[in-house]
Amino acid sequence: MTNLADLTWPDLAEPALLAVPLGATEQHGPHLPFTVDTEIAVALCERLAEHRPVLVAPPVAYGSSGEHADFPGTLSIGQRAVELLVLELARSADAYAGVLVVSAHGGNTEPLGRALRTLRAEGRRVLAWSPPGRPDDTHAGRTETSVMLALRPAAVHLDRAERGTTTPLPDILPTLREKGLAAVTPSGVLGDPRGATAAEGERLLAAWNRALTAAVDAWTCENVEPGG
Repeated sequence: MTNLADLTWPDLAEPALLAVPLGATEQHGPHLPFTVDTEIAVALCERLAEHRPVLVAPPVAYGSSGEHADFPGTLSIGQRAVELLVLELARSADAYAGVLVVSAHGGNTEPLGRALRTLRAEGRRVLAWSPPGRPDDTHAGRTETSVMLALRPAAVHLDRAERGTTTPLPDILPTLREKGLAAVTPSGVLGDPRGATAAEGERLLAAWNRALTAAVDAWTCENVEPGG
C-alpha cells in the first residue's frame, strides 16, 4: 500500500493510478461519527492499493451534504464546488496513469458524474466508483454501522443506535431533496443499525474491495493502448 502523503516527488519515478477518496462531513445518526463516508472511502482505496499499483491521495473530506443541514455539525460545500473540485483535481493529475475517485457519499453522485463527463470529453482517464447498498439501508443503518465497527469500533456508540426510516430511498427522495433529511427521519438514520457487527462489516468491505478491484481491472484493460 502506498500513500501519497508518505512520499516526496523523487519517489514518483513511474506513473501510477491515483486513487482519490471522496467523502463528506455530515451527521450519521446519534451513534456514528461525522467522518463515516470519508473513512470508508479511504479504507477502500487503501485496500485496493494492497493488491494493485495505486497511489492513495489524501482524502477529500467535504462533499455535497446540504440535505443534512438541519442536523448540527454537518459541513457541506455543495454540488457546484464538488464538481469543480473534482474537475480541477483531475486536470492537475495528468502525470498519473489515471484518476480513480472512490466516493462513499451518495450526495456526491450527481456532481461527480458531471465532472467525469467533462473530463472524459477532454480526453482524460478517469473512473468513479461507489460501494453499492440496499435501498432501505442507505445512511447510518446496519451497513455503515457494521463497516465502522470493523474499521473504528471506538467511534461507534451502539447504545445510542436506533431504528430510522426504512422506506426505500427512491420513495422518499423527492421529499428529501425538497425538505431535507430531517423531514423523513428525525434521527438522521435511513435504515436500522441494530444488530450490526464487525464481522458483517468485514464481509462488506471484502465484497466491496472485490467489486472495486474488478472495476479497476476492467477499466485498465479497456484503456490499454493497442500493442501494449
